[in-house]
Formats: sequence, structure tokens, C-alpha cells
Amino acid sequence: MGVIKSAERSVATEIFQLVRAKIKVIQILASCVLILSIYQPLFSQHLDRLKLFDEKRQNHQKSAMLTLGTWATINITSGLILQNNTSGTDKYFHQMNAGWNAVNLGIAALGYWRASQVNSPDKSFSEAWKKYEGYQKSLLFNAGLDVGYMAGGLYLIERSRRYDGKKADQRKGWGQSILLQGAFLFTFDLVAYLSSRKLARNVRPFMILDAPTQSTQIGIHFSF
Repeated sequence: MGVIKSAERSVATEIFQLVRAKIKVIQILASCVLILSIYQPLFSQHLDRLKLFDEKRQNHQKSAMLTLGTWATINITSGLILQNNTSGTDKYFHQMNAGWNAVNLGIAALGYWRASQVNSPDKSFSEAWKKYEGYQKSLLFNAGLDVGYMAGGLYLIERSRRYDGKKADQRKGWGQSILLQGAFLFTFDLVAYLSSRKLARNVRPFMILDAPTQSTQIGIHFSF
């Protein structure tokens, strides 16, 4: 009898442990379902904000490049026409405007093309943020270069006083043009930078939800 009772207690203990383990598994699975039900809307909102944020950045860049391209086209057209209908300092002023903005037009075309590229569907917030920060840094870097352009224009204007005739007209006209172009580009880059900062509103908190956009994997480790 003692042996039978001992065996019965052993079986009952095993059954109890098995039931307890199953209950624990059910509790864990229920917790996972609850967590997913809470965070799924956040993931969806994360993806929506990512798409909207990247679209705004692209549209901002394209608008900026269109502005630069328009300025360049106006300067090239007017420069080519007016350099042949003016003389002295004005001739070289318009000449430099046309030449300088031929480069600007190329930069605007390349920038617009790059901004128009379709983004990868599995891009994360951190990757989108890096592109945004890179765009801002390029604007600030260019603004620094623009100050150098203006300084160079002032230098040429100053140097023109040491010459006479054509050389004086060249340096003064080119200097005035570079000063104007530098001032425009500085204003352009600064306004673009300040306006681009608005794109980041309500975005930073969602960088912590840097989850994959195509699948979400959850690993569970059971220990009894």
C-alpha cells in the first residue's frame, strides 16, 4: 500500500507540475498578445510618420532646387543677352552671372534628381534621420562657402582699383557679380536650413520605435 500511495503522489505531482507549466505558457502567450495589441498601432503610426517625414524632406529639397534652378536660368538668360549689349564693368558683371549660374543650374538639376529618388521601403527612422541631418549639414556648409564667395567678390572689387581699362572693368564687374551671387546663395541656404528645421517637429520621439517595416519578430524563452 505504501508503494502504491507513493506512486499516486508522484503521478499527482507530475500532473500538477504539467498543469502549472501549461498555465504559465498560457499566461506568457496572453501577455504577448496584449503587448502586440498595444504596440501595433504605435508601429503603424511609426511607419506613417516615417513616410510623411521622408516625403516632406524630399519635397523640401526639390522645392529648394527648383528655386535655385529658376534663379540660375534667369541669370544665364539675362547674362548672355546683356553681356553683348553692354560695355565696361556691366559687361563683365553679366558675363560672370551667366558663367556662375551655369554651375548653379547643374547643381540644381543634380540635387533635384537625387531628391526625386524613390526610397527603400524598409528604411528605418534612423536612416531617414541621417539623410535629413546630412541635408541640413550641407546647407550650413554651403552657407559658410557663400561667405567666402562674398569675401572673394569684395577682394576683386578692391583689386580693380589697382588697374586701369579692361583689367579694372573685369575685376570690378566679376567682383560685383560674385558678391551678388554669394549674397543670394547665403540667403538661399540660410532660409532653406531654417525652414527645414520645421520638418523634424513631432518626429524625434518616434525614433525609439525604429522597428522593421516588413516584419516584426518576437522571441520568447521558456524556463520551468
